[in-house]
Amino acid sequence: MKVSLIQMNSQDDKAANLAQAERLVTAAVEEDRPDFVILPELFTYMGDDVEGSRAAAETFPGGEAYDLMRGLAARYHVILHAGSMLEHDEGRYYNTSVVFGRDGAELARYRKIHLFDIVTPGGESYRESDVMSRGADIVSYDDDGIRIGCTICYDIRFAELYRALADAGAAIITIPSAFTMETGKDHWEVLCRARAIETQTYVLAPNQVGRHPEGNEMRACFGHSMVVDPWGHVLARAQDTPGFVSARLDFPYMESLRQGLPVHEHHVL
Repeated sequence: MKVSLIQMNSQDDKAANLAQAERLVTAAVEEDRPDFVILPELFTYMGDDVEGSRAAAETFPGGEAYDLMRGLAARYHVILHAGSMLEHDEGRYYNTSVVFGRDGAELARYRKIHLFDIVTPGGESYRESDVMSRGADIVSYDDDGIRIGCTICYDIRFAELYRALADAGAAIITIPSAFTMETGKDHWEVLCRARAIETQTYVLAPNQVGRHPEGNEMRACFGHSMVVDPWGHVLARAQDTPGFVSARLDFPYMESLRQGLPVHEHHVL
């Protein structure tokens, strides 16, 4: 399987973000011919304004972003993992990944379980729960016999979720993210590689990059979108600008690693 990770600098302008997403997906498909394309977290809208965020939300199925992603998947005959989008459902808002098959049909939907409510060492405050509700379901899906597990950004810090996905048979785990600059410079690569090593899966981690508005200030995401193999090697890494990176996943190699170091068989807790 060949995969392409889209790295974006989304802003508080949904139309411009969708145009950027379409442009980058098209470029990745035309240049690298992937089987699977994945976008970053909240690629449709990045901003700290509660009303603006909620106005950008969509009720699935349907909505401008949902229909665009579904159309791109069918047009290019790829699995398209629409990073995450704001979803409105019965008065609640969720940070939701939606995955489309090669015919544009919806394959999976995952609502982010762990919400980013923290104060960084530098004093910056983030409260996703001011806008979003948490999801409750662990989600994975199949593509041609390959099981793919879904997580989003802050989920990466909770290893038990990744263990559950590995136990469900995942060979790939996706982590669309908007990892902050402050946490990303110290934790992003360490956590991506750790999750790949402990689960013996391929980790696909597309990230937002660069500055975006947060209330009356600008904040930055770390970028460095990456593909990590089951041994913890970084196969591909994006630069510090919007774009894409691609890599080929070798599942026989993954199986040979699992046979030689059978941690799945040794897991007892």
